[in-house]
Amino acid sequence: MTRVPMRSSLRSRDSNSTLTDTDLRERIKDYCRKFIAFMCTQVGVGGLVVGYAIIGAFGFMMIETQSQIMPTTICVRELIRKQCAEELWYNTASNRNINVFDRTSFHAVSNRILQRYQDNFTANYKKENCSGLTPTDVWSFPAAMMFCLSVFTMIGYGTLVPQTAWGKAVTVLYAVLGIPLYVLYFLNMGKVLAQTFRSLYTWLHECTGKRKPGQRITVPSTACLWVIFGYVLGGSIMFAEWEGWDYLDSAYFCVTSLCKIGMGDLVPGWTHNDLNAESQTKLIINFIYLLLGMGLIAMCYDLMKEDVYVKVREMKNQFLEVIDTAHYQIEICCRSESVN
Repeated sequence: MTRVPMRSSLRSRDSNSTLTDTDLRERIKDYCRKFIAFMCTQVGVGGLVVGYAIIGAFGFMMIETQSQIMPTTICVRELIRKQCAEELWYNTASNRNINVFDRTSFHAVSNRILQRYQDNFTANYKKENCSGLTPTDVWSFPAAMMFCLSVFTMIGYGTLVPQTAWGKAVTVLYAVLGIPLYVLYFLNMGKVLAQTFRSLYTWLHECTGKRKPGQRITVPSTACLWVIFGYVLGGSIMFAEWEGWDYLDSAYFCVTSLCKIGMGDLVPGWTHNDLNAESQTKLIINFIYLLLGMGLIAMCYDLMKEDVYVKVREMKNQFLEVIDTAHYQIEICCRSESVN
């Protein structure tokens, strides 16, 4: 009589432990679903992009600072340039047999010397570091952040590139995973900013008293273009004052960067010869400017798409009204002819 209650108690314990394990699994699944849903929201995607850039920056710093490419005290490229200048002088200017009056010989000798100079220069360009900076100096945290941004946003400046085999391999994997994340950020941020700007524009429209009851307000494409123009103008003035560029160069940098062309010839805060604290701050602000600017472009894309859709629908309705009117007039003409 004592064995039956013991078995029943063991069964109840097993059932309780089974229920507990099942509940735990369900809770973990529920938390994972909520976390994934939050990361797909606007705030989550924005934080995920910034976090992805930070993790990538630390990763590339750790990989590339192990590089053995050290600064050279004597730059071979300078020696090549000096030797070429001396050879040109000796074989053309100081040689009486070859001068500017004998253009055929002059051009032949000069072209041969310059071709040899070009080959030697390009052969040694990637093999030495003449800036006097170590990989630790070059791969600072702000510079690595800008490199990560240029990778997953597909700008690709080219001012800072990985030198190690591991760095190149990780760049490929980082781009493959980061580009879809950037596309998700582009779409979500565009929706949030578009909704905010649409609400602000509707409020301003109501304040003027031009809105009719039941009228749907759409932001015109011209307003979006003015927003982009203002953002580019503000960035152009800011970078021109910082870097001492003229306004054309500064606007050129802003437009090519926001359009993801990424020439790489002009980058605020980036110079191999002087990477001081001020330039590091400029790199961080440049990171923020470009990330927000791409979200702003996504907003304008969303608003302009809605404006074009509304205009196309209005044109379609007007076209159908014209067809109906023409059909009605043709029908009246046919009836009048039949009566006559």
